[in-house]
Amino acid sequence: MASKPSIGGQAVIEGVMMRGPKTWAVAVRKPNKEIVVHDYPLPIYPQSHGWTRRPFMRGVWVLLESLLIGAKALKMSAAYSLEEEEDSEEDVESAEKVLNYTLGFGLPVILAAFIIIPAFLSKWGGNQLGIEGDVAHNLVEGLIRISFFLGYILMISLIPDVRRVFQFHGAEHKTIYAYENDDPMDPKVIDTYSTLHVRCGTNFLFIVMAVSVVGHLAADILLMGSPLAVKLGARILMIPLVAGTAYEVIRAAGKNEKSWFFKAASLPGLAMQKITTRPPTHDQIEVAIKAMEAVIARVEADAAEQARNYEVRPAESGGFLGREPGIEPA
Repeated sequence: MASKPSIGGQAVIEGVMMRGPKTWAVAVRKPNKEIVVHDYPLPIYPQSHGWTRRPFMRGVWVLLESLLIGAKALKMSAAYSLEEEEDSEEDVESAEKVLNYTLGFGLPVILAAFIIIPAFLSKWGGNQLGIEGDVAHNLVEGLIRISFFLGYILMISLIPDVRRVFQFHGAEHKTIYAYENDDPMDPKVIDTYSTLHVRCGTNFLFIVMAVSVVGHLAADILLMGSPLAVKLGARILMIPLVAGTAYEVIRAAGKNEKSWFFKAASLPGLAMQKITTRPPTHDQIEVAIKAMEAVIARVEADAAEQARNYEVRPAESGGFLGREPGIEPA
């Protein structure tokens, strides 16, 4: 059987986004129970831009693309979820503006919570507690960063609306499993699969945190004696390098999913997915199916177009593709 193209996804508000080789699609269930589906081309097709496939650069692009597509899918799903009959266009536009401001405000908050504050606490607090040395400081910093991340996930998991998003996250994983195993897009069949998937972005986040400990240690050694502000600035500038390196680690591990390296790298992410995924309902799986079908339809259309390009040409058109010159068909 020919290898299947890799399809990933993301849970959004009352819906699921799926990403294929060339397109991505988002499906959302509106308040009136109708499922609406939209599909779009990827921002950049990797085959047409070689730099997006180079080692380390491809990891940076994957991260940027995920942020771009994820934000657009989230805004779209939020808009549809607000389409109540009593809501005016002004109400919807106002809610969209609030979401835009929230997404824009989120980046500096993430930088502060997961980079600046852990680094400051490990350096300043470590010195206060008698912890000395760059290695010890960076290990403490990594532990603080992971603790913040776990605490954040556990905190938001208590919110009912977020738990519903986690259910759609589970629906996304189950649907991808069914696709990868050539099973029919049927909610009853899909529901038999696990909500935990080794290619979830949660794994990527944990690898990023592990790589950042090593990367930040190297930066501290190179900047030995520099003020703390300089070291904090270096951590922010290193985000693309850390993301690119983490992607290469996951890529290397993923070449053999049965290897101990891959299993060890996946364990933290799989454990975290027990919080970030929930068993979905069949209605939620139906939404994930619609997003998957939109992506699969484009994959099949591309495959059919490619097959037509390789079809045998008529004799008068100048020969037969794949045959020796001068040999006519039987």
